[in-house]
Amino acid sequence: MPGCHPAIMGKDQQRIMDYSAANHGLWNIIEQLGMIAGVILLANFLRQKVSFIRKSLMPVAVLGGFLLLIVKYTGLTHFDSDMMEMLVYHGIALGFIAMSLRVPPEREKGSGDRTALKSGAIVVSTYMVQGVTGLLVTLLLSYTLMPGLFKASGLLLPMGYGQGPGQANNVGSSYEALGFAGGQSFGLAIAAAGYLVACIVGVVILNILSRKGQLRKAGSVLESQPGVDFFQDRNEIPVSDSIDKLSVQIALVFIVYLFTYLAAYGLTSGIAKISAGLASTLNPLIWGFNFIIGSALSMCLRALLEKGRKTGVIVRQYQNNYLLNRISGFFFDIMIVAGIASINLENIRGLWLPFVLLSVLGGIVTWIHLSYVCRKAYPGYYYEGLISMFGMMTGTISSGVLLLREIDPDLATPAANNLVTGSSFGIILGAPVLVLVGLAPKSDLMCWITLALAAVYGCVLTLLIVKLKGKKS
Repeated sequence: MPGCHPAIMGKDQQRIMDYSAANHGLWNIIEQLGMIAGVILLANFLRQKVSFIRKSLMPVAVLGGFLLLIVKYTGLTHFDSDMMEMLVYHGIALGFIAMSLRVPPEREKGSGDRTALKSGAIVVSTYMVQGVTGLLVTLLLSYTLMPGLFKASGLLLPMGYGQGPGQANNVGSSYEALGFAGGQSFGLAIAAAGYLVACIVGVVILNILSRKGQLRKAGSVLESQPGVDFFQDRNEIPVSDSIDKLSVQIALVFIVYLFTYLAAYGLTSGIAKISAGLASTLNPLIWGFNFIIGSALSMCLRALLEKGRKTGVIVRQYQNNYLLNRISGFFFDIMIVAGIASINLENIRGLWLPFVLLSVLGGIVTWIHLSYVCRKAYPGYYYEGLISMFGMMTGTISSGVLLLREIDPDLATPAANNLVTGSSFGIILGAPVLVLVGLAPKSDLMCWITLALAAVYGCVLTLLIVKLKGKKS
């Protein structure tokens, strides 16, 4: 080019970006998200058209995850395991942030009902029961048939069953870094088994109870046209003004996630300056459980916005519950598909015995424990509370709601709301889980101490459920 200095022209040429398929970094995320989108649509089609799949109540995202797992092992397309793990990690945090930003209904504000606290105690006590069972299995195996087994791996049972693929992935990864070969895949495999227990065993239990006449299985859900209040509250920002309402919700979610990162970074940096040994224990847990920090910050932002409206500083309500529900559902679906697809079957080839034992015993002890505590906590709607909690404590909140709709199609009982409020209280009551997860891998003695502490804490929470009096309706 005339008049251009060669050095300047060379610099400009270096700035030209390659938009072709040769730029793997540019198109890789589109390839991976495109695969996830494709299997979700295919899974939805199969669930609608195949009677067996539809009756199994398997969530579309779970089925999509298994389909993508098959695609991965057929080698039909490029599968980026690192990208999938990244989507799992960020998906769980973003989903919980969106859920925590929702404005509680007026009927729930200031409520003195203690059922929410009981539900939280049920959630965390089930973690403890699953954790004790898991540790007993892996400790006994490590002293008998499998001397080289990572003794703390039993704690992946409550992570996979109780908390789902996100935490199973995070804790499994941290254990893998501590010497548990195949820990990440083992955790994800436990989570996948939990989905099968929730969706298949849960349906079998429903049919057995129905035949015994202990509950009436609903035929279909009556569809009704939702009103305007279903989509928005009063005095919300307009649907489309100078900025779209959906853009505002996404902005709120991501600004909270940015501050979640900054808070986690600040905590880990501060701990590292105080004690390197303490940092090696707590830092992986802080980053692994970043969704708890995100949920707490979301609640703080929600309280600030509400305070601003009451004082007149803020005129309109910025959050829209309907859109926040859709955003959280989107991130959870992505997380579930990517999490199941990330399972590496080769890595658990030598772990089939503990995997089978944990999967089977985990379902049994979860059902036995919930059968007792739900009878104490939900006397007016025992089976609805039991079935929904069993679905959530082996799968996710979505599988709990799916099972519940079979016997409570209009969600007339408080059972569905208990899953949400219980999860919120579970974040507070479940704080000791962070300590137990980090304590167990330290040594054999610490494993036994962790088992004892989990048993004691589980008994305390169960006693709280039994003794705490609920608000009369």
